[in-house]
Amino acid sequence: MIQDFKSRLEDKSPSRLRRHRHKLMVLGLSVVGTALFLQFAAAPRETTAAVQEPQLAQTVQVMAIALPQPSEAIAQELQPATAASEETVAVAPTVPEKADDAIAPVEALEEASASEETTNWVEYRIQSGDNLARIFQNQGLSAQLLHKITHSSDEAAKLARILPGQTLRFEFDKDQQLLTLEHVLSPIRKLQILANDDSFSAQDVRKDVEVRTAQANGSISDSLFIDGQTAGLSDGQIMELAGIFGWDIDFALELRQGDRFSLVYEEHYLDGKKFRNGPILAAEFINRGNSYRAIRYEDADGNASYYDPDGSSKRRAFIRTPVKFARVSSGFSNNRWHPVLQKWRSHKGVDYAAPTGTPIKSTGAGKVIFRGLKGGYGKVVIIQHGGKYTTLYAHMSRFAPKIKTGSRIKQGQIIGYVGQTGLASGPHLHYEFRVNGVHRNPLTVKLPKSLPLPKAQLAQFRQSTAPLLAKLDALAPPTVVAKVDTNK
Repeated sequence: MIQDFKSRLEDKSPSRLRRHRHKLMVLGLSVVGTALFLQFAAAPRETTAAVQEPQLAQTVQVMAIALPQPSEAIAQELQPATAASEETVAVAPTVPEKADDAIAPVEALEEASASEETTNWVEYRIQSGDNLARIFQNQGLSAQLLHKITHSSDEAAKLARILPGQTLRFEFDKDQQLLTLEHVLSPIRKLQILANDDSFSAQDVRKDVEVRTAQANGSISDSLFIDGQTAGLSDGQIMELAGIFGWDIDFALELRQGDRFSLVYEEHYLDGKKFRNGPILAAEFINRGNSYRAIRYEDADGNASYYDPDGSSKRRAFIRTPVKFARVSSGFSNNRWHPVLQKWRSHKGVDYAAPTGTPIKSTGAGKVIFRGLKGGYGKVVIIQHGGKYTTLYAHMSRFAPKIKTGSRIKQGQIIGYVGQTGLASGPHLHYEFRVNGVHRNPLTVKLPKSLPLPKAQLAQFRQSTAPLLAKLDALAPPTVVAKVDTNK
């Protein structure tokens, strides 16, 4: 084609050659462009401008040889066009550089998406009646996988203990394969199960909480619940306070206006926000002018309990009241008018008026020696505490499950519920306390105490509890109160 064009070119006059100058220039540039395109297509992406420059120069030289050599007049006419072509060629090597620059971001994106695995978290809040098999099925997971997870370890087997209100969290990869399963037990604790190839590992994960110390105090003008709430205490803290001093004070009978309470307790914070109240560390209750104090102490084995400032345990072998915050409707008496029999007779116990169904708790640990119907007592439970003490609970509406004759009972365990079976004019609990078979007034009898701290621990006890006692002193009212006999 070039040779033919050369012969045709030589037949033209110089004036007509000018009209073909642009055709010649376009033809030359087209050939150069075609060569460049072939070079880019054949070369890998990593080819740099520095490598392509000699190849480009070689291509231009080949084109210069292949093109026809015009006469001197034609050469003069084409000189401007040739210069323009040379300028164009001089700029050409920058094209591959721009091409590389355009390719680089695409490569970076490909590498980034290859290095980042897309995962997806799904949360499910456990509802009443749910079971793991159904939950797994709804998440597209097989029963075989569930069996494999729950049987992978003793820790993973705890997954079966799901409760309504708790949360299960599933992490899936881009192929919907399970990577992580979390059983969220509370804001600070979760069971985490991780998939490791064809096996699973489980661990109990707990968040660290920040522990702060807080304090509160108040006085009794209405009731422990109302005045405790006024002082900023939760219902749980009020119950805990009553439990600590339950061996010393009968809150159903002995509470008086003007009584005072003070306490130092823990507050637990999570991520800078209050999460919950911790245990009461120290407390004082002034009842009828008598001061009762309790200090929480944890021994070397991690067992925590409450003690008097001298190291004597606050826990007695018996608590005073079997029914919380009930009203004493009839006291211990040798001559009382019986509302049903309509005659005078002795009343060898204490009656606590309370709504039907109110839980009744054993005042001490022991063994059930009788459970059933017993004349005017109605439904009754009698418990033997060692060889010296017995307690009786009468007029129950029903017995607690699994409470039978011969059952072993813990202190504070529910044994039945308030009713009015037998000779009773209304729902109440009749409670008796006997020492060696002799009836004693449950409200005034001297209760046996538990063992005090060993002497070897007293020094450590005094050292650790001194700051708490100092805080109680700072909260105490300025009036002087009597210190009670802690052996009561």
